[in-house]
Amino acid sequence: MSGHRLLLPGLRLWTSGKSRWMSRRHDGACFSSCSPKVCIVGSGPAGFYTAQHLIKAQQHVHVDIYERLPVPFGLVRFGVAPDHPEVKNVINTFTQTAKHSRCSFYGNVNVGKDVSVQELQRAYHAVVLSYGAEGNRTMGVPGEGLAGVYSAKDFVGWYNGLPSCRQLSPDLSCETAVILGQGNVALDVARVLLSPVDMLKETDITQPALEALAHSQVRRVLIVGRRGPVQVAFTIKELREMVNLPGTRPDMVEADFDGVTEALKDLPRPRKRLTELMLKTALQTPGETEQERRDQASRTWGLRFFRSPVEVLADPERHRTAGIRLAVTRLEGSGEAARAVLTGDVEDVTCGLVISSIGYKSLPIDQSVPFDSKSAIVPNTMGRIKQAPGLYCSGWLKTGPTGVIATTMNNSFDTARSLLDDMESGVLDLSAAKSGSQVITALLEQRGVKPVSFSDWEKIDRVEMSRGEASGKPREKLLTVEEMLHVART
Repeated sequence: MSGHRLLLPGLRLWTSGKSRWMSRRHDGACFSSCSPKVCIVGSGPAGFYTAQHLIKAQQHVHVDIYERLPVPFGLVRFGVAPDHPEVKNVINTFTQTAKHSRCSFYGNVNVGKDVSVQELQRAYHAVVLSYGAEGNRTMGVPGEGLAGVYSAKDFVGWYNGLPSCRQLSPDLSCETAVILGQGNVALDVARVLLSPVDMLKETDITQPALEALAHSQVRRVLIVGRRGPVQVAFTIKELREMVNLPGTRPDMVEADFDGVTEALKDLPRPRKRLTELMLKTALQTPGETEQERRDQASRTWGLRFFRSPVEVLADPERHRTAGIRLAVTRLEGSGEAARAVLTGDVEDVTCGLVISSIGYKSLPIDQSVPFDSKSAIVPNTMGRIKQAPGLYCSGWLKTGPTGVIATTMNNSFDTARSLLDDMESGVLDLSAAKSGSQVITALLEQRGVKPVSFSDWEKIDRVEMSRGEASGKPREKLLTVEEMLHVART
C-alpha cells in the first residue's frame, strides 16, 4: 500500500508528503503529531454517510457536521413522504454516527453567512460540502408566477414541516391538479393530495397540512411528462401505491401506450416490470373486485404522456391559475435516450393547481467555492472539488439531484474514499495541527451565533414524539426555527 509502511501489527507511520503521524506505540503511548480533523457542511444523507465512512475507515479522524437548521437529517426529515416511515429508519444509523465519540453536530450554523468556507478550511484539514439542492428548477414559461403554481420541493416542504415552507398555505379549492414531472416526488405529491385523511392522520404530516387536506376539493390529479411510458422516472413501488390507493381509480389515455407492448421485450427487467404494471393499469379490463373498487372511487389520477408545459393560463382577473397549455410532443430515438420534440400542436387543461416537479437544484454557498451554474453542481472529480485542494463534495451537490438514498450513500462513500486516499498519499497535509471546532465555535460566539448540539436536538426530538403521541401520530414536528431553538435551550 503506498504512502505508509507497517511498523508493528496495527501501527502505521504515515510518511507521505510532509504528513507524519503515528497512531499508538506498542507500549500504549501516543506519538500523535495531530489527528485529522474533517468538517462536513450539511447533515442530510450525504453528510451523514460521508461522516460514517470516514469514522469507520480511519480510527483517528474527527468529524464535525455543521447544519443550517437546528435539526439534522435533511431530506430524510423534510423530503421523504409522511406515509413512507420505513425510509426514515436510516435516521437510526445517522444517530449512531452523530453520537460517536469522534463526531460532533453543530446545528443552527449557516455556512456562507455565519462562518465562511475559507474560515472552515483554515480550521480543518479537509472540508466536505454536502448541503444538497435547496433551489427549484423553473419551468421558464409565462404564468409561472401566478397564484396556484408551486414547486414540488416547496409543496413537499410544506406538508413535511420545513420551516421556510410553513407559510405556503396552498389553495386546494379546485377540482383538478396538474403535476409536471414523472419522478417519485411527483407520485408522492399526487398520493398525498388524494390519500384518505384517515390514512394521513397516522403519519408525521404536519397538522396545518392535515387540516388543509381534510378540506381539499381536489378530486383529480394528472401527472404529466414530456416523454412516454418507457421513460418515466418513478419506480414500481410508487406506482403500485398509486394503483392501490383507497378511494381512487386510474384514468389513462389508451393511445399513449401505442407500441409499448412491442417494446417490452427489449427492456431491462426493472423497467419491464414497471411498464407491465402501467400497461395492465391502463389497458386491461379489471376483475370484478377491482371494478367494484373503481366504481366506488370518488377521486381519480392519471398519467399523461407526450406533453410539455408552454404556459400557465390565468383566470379573467389575471390573478390565479385557471389552466395549463401543454405542447404535444413525439419521441425521437428510443429507450432512455429518446428525446421529446414538439409537434406544433397544443392542448389546454383546466386546473386550479399546478405543481412543478421537474427537479431540485443546488445553489452556490460561498464565492470562494467553484460552482457550475449551468449544471448546478460543484465541479469535481470523484468528490474532489476542482482547483480547490482540501475541499470535497458529496450528495446532490456533487452529482445533481438524482437517485434514491442508497445512491447518495454510495456516492458519499466514494467521496470519503477520495479524502482518505488524499490523507494517505500526502495530498492533504496532516503535519499541521488544526484547531477545528474550537476556533469555529469561538468565531460563532463573537458573531452571536449559538450552535445546537446533538443532545439539544434530542430534546426537540422528545418534544415532537410526545406531541405526536398525544394525537396518535409518530411525531408532531415543530414548525419554526424559533420554536426549535426555544425547546433546545430549555
